[in-house]
Amino acid sequence: MQMAKLAPEVYKAVVALEIASKKGLDPALVELVKIRASQLNHCAFCLDMHSKDALAAGESIERIVMLGAWEESRHFYTEKELAAIELTEAVTVLTDGFVPDEVYEKAAGHFEEAELAQLIAVIATINVWNRIGVTTRMVPGHYTPGQYKI
Repeated sequence: MQMAKLAPEVYKAVVALEIASKKGLDPALVELVKIRASQLNHCAFCLDMHSKDALAAGESIERIVMLGAWEESRHFYTEKELAAIELTEAVTVLTDGFVPDEVYEKAAGHFEEAELAQLIAVIATINVWNRIGVTTRMVPGHYTPGQYKI
């Protein structure tokens, strides 16, 4: 299914949300967040896209690979990145119905309030894309960095 053609207004709205959500955030951090959420949501298309975008932006293969086991490989990431990754997990997997206070407070300690709002928006947006990608069976492996110019 091609959402952009079948639901163009929805697609444009999510693209606009994507653009707005990233403003003021470190692009490398944004890619780490998108990769981690995509791992949790099993979105192969988004994993392919954001791993390639991260590599094109200079991220290391090692840090991308270790995201799947970040708790055991904390030394690869800064405390700020760890707080963002942990918040990404808590927002993506709402198993208990809420984001734990300690996770939110840790992130709030590393991000200015406006920056934290942007981070939450990035996490929410990648979750929207993941759900579209998984549901519509988007096929990974064909993406080239910069292809969508978002």
